Amino acid sequence: MQYRTLGHTGVQVSSLALGAMNFGAIGRTTQAEATAIVDAALDAGINLIDTADMYSDGESEEMVGKAIAGRRDDIVLATKATMPMGDERNHRGSSRRWLVTALDDSLRRLGVDHVDLYQMHRWDPTTSDEETLSALTDLQRAGKIRYFGSSTFPAHRIVQGQWAAREHHLGRYVTEQPSYSILQRGIESHVLPVTEQYGLGVLVWSPLASGWLSGAVRAGREITTSRSTFMPQRFDLTVPANRARLDAVERLAQVADDAGLTMVQLALGFVTAHPAVTSALIGPRTLDHLHAQFAAADTVLSADVLDAIDAVVAPGTDLAAHEKFDTPPALLDAALRRR
Repeated sequence: MQYRTLGHTGVQVSSLALGAMNFGAIGRTTQAEATAIVDAALDAGINLIDTADMYSDGESEEMVGKAIAGRRDDIVLATKATMPMGDERNHRGSSRRWLVTALDDSLRRLGVDHVDLYQMHRWDPTTSDEETLSALTDLQRAGKIRYFGSSTFPAHRIVQGQWAAREHHLGRYVTEQPSYSILQRGIESHVLPVTEQYGLGVLVWSPLASGWLSGAVRAGREITTSRSTFMPQRFDLTVPANRARLDAVERLAQVADDAGLTMVQLALGFVTAHPAVTSALIGPRTLDHLHAQFAAADTVLSADVLDAIDAVVAPGTDLAAHEKFDTPPALLDAALRRR
């Protein structure tokens, strides 16, 4: 396992990190299975575990808490807030009122007195940067969080957050967690240059592109991945973007074969090769999935292989741009762009 410094924090984290989104109802993973996955990940050298309050309505945090009981100090523990937690209108977002409550709820579910990294799951356009950063700074000073970061923020919001921290003399975001894979390379054009400029640690999610790059999706085969059962639109081959992805997967499979690699090794080796990326979050549902991904822990892609990937999906290109989660609100809500 390789280790890298998380931005400018001085904290050393593994180049593969364990994402716990599949723990609980989302991935139909039991506590025993989750604990076995955590045990195997820690044994392999993974030292960063990432979850969120909204994953299975808190169940993921509860499972992680039970799995790490007795060895908290050996783990860089990360969670997130801002996504809706129930129907109450103020149980979401990044206001001080909600973040103080949300963090206490997360700490209770995790069974810990602090988290190492507290991330804003999405940018909240209804709350000012000063409001959010002030609350996070106070929570940090209270010892409940060590660092705080953002997740899936557009590049301009990352810059704005850094400016606001400096302007108001507050703590700043030290990490960003964007979606990144061979099939979704848009952040290379805007987000990653910004994170490098500000020295942010980068923890990328969905490096296997929701299973497209797992090796299980190939032309002529029935698509039976877990994601395809509850996100069928992402695998509907009548959709042009999905046909383009399948074509790219077939060409990438040849690149992997020629290099003597699995598709998982190619996919994870690609994202961790970028100098701006600190860690790739893997989210296995089973031990078999985890072991298949371990093989990529020390994968280093040659320049020839990286060039071959560029020939399939050009740098800065998103093959499914409509699935990005950093679209400005005004493009999604007509009322915000019309008088």
